[in-house]
Amino acid sequence: MKSPLSLLWLVVILVVMAVPIAAPSMKLLFTFAMAKGLGVLGVTVLLRAGQVSFGHALYFGIAAYAGAFLMAAMPGMDILIVLLAGGIGATVAGLFVGLFVVRYRGIFFGMLNLAFSMIFWSILEKFYHYTGGADGIRLERPNVFGSAMNHTDFGLVLYYMLVALMIGLGWYTMRWFNSPVGQLFQTIKTNETRLEYLGISPKRALLSGYLLSAALCGVGGVMMGMAQGVVTPEYVWWVRSAEMVFIAVLGGSGSVQGAFLGALIYEAVRTYASVYAGDVWQMILGGFLLVIILFAPGGLIGILQSLFKRSHDKTGGGK
Repeated sequence: MKSPLSLLWLVVILVVMAVPIAAPSMKLLFTFAMAKGLGVLGVTVLLRAGQVSFGHALYFGIAAYAGAFLMAAMPGMDILIVLLAGGIGATVAGLFVGLFVVRYRGIFFGMLNLAFSMIFWSILEKFYHYTGGADGIRLERPNVFGSAMNHTDFGLVLYYMLVALMIGLGWYTMRWFNSPVGQLFQTIKTNETRLEYLGISPKRALLSGYLLSAALCGVGGVMMGMAQGVVTPEYVWWVRSAEMVFIAVLGGSGSVQGAFLGALIYEAVRTYASVYAGDVWQMILGGFLLVIILFAPGGLIGILQSLFKRSHDKTGGGK
């Protein structure tokens, strides 16, 4: 029998799928939230190993620019190929950077990722003739199974692709966490020395998760690029990386569902507070995060789990 919380997630997925029909004005907000949530999921993977990256927007941006360059070179490319190119580009970059950064832990790990991200940002800014500089470049609308679509229909296809990616990659990530490789990866947080005694390389275990993390960020980045239609160096700016860490903590560190829930709350607050509260919305989000850290370290997901547990106990389920 499914738990009440599992049924809740099923209802949430059905509600998300109904948004373009029931609330068309919310479709773009949910599109951005799901794309950003995939990037946050990449950061969440590393949090399971106790590592925080302050530069994971690097892969978010690399994938988006890979898609933009591909569409510029080969107009009319199919959306699935653009998505694949972005994901592969981010994964390959993750391999090169990962081979270096997995040697370090803690603040050194986080800051080295930030350094690589800022180097790429500088390249994007300086090589104006290729990257468009601060103005960025357009990511032309790709075809869908060989057919060109108008803006409205393409937005609908993109939305349901994101729903499928959210479910599929979220499920895969949870399965990966529970796999032998994923268990070794999580041991880095609790007892890295134990891995060495068993003859297992902690660096190799961390690299496996790092590659998954980069790929997830890449998928989110290329989907965001296609949703916005333009890619700028802001995609890899350090604020974007900090934003991902912020959302991961807000949703619940190490929680797959929390990555998407946190992204949705963040996008909703950012969108509406920036309209009604002007420049104060950052303070509102900061205060909200401070409350979460002090009173609910498990994030939004931790709050939900606690509420369901109390409800279950009150109804006699805990007897």
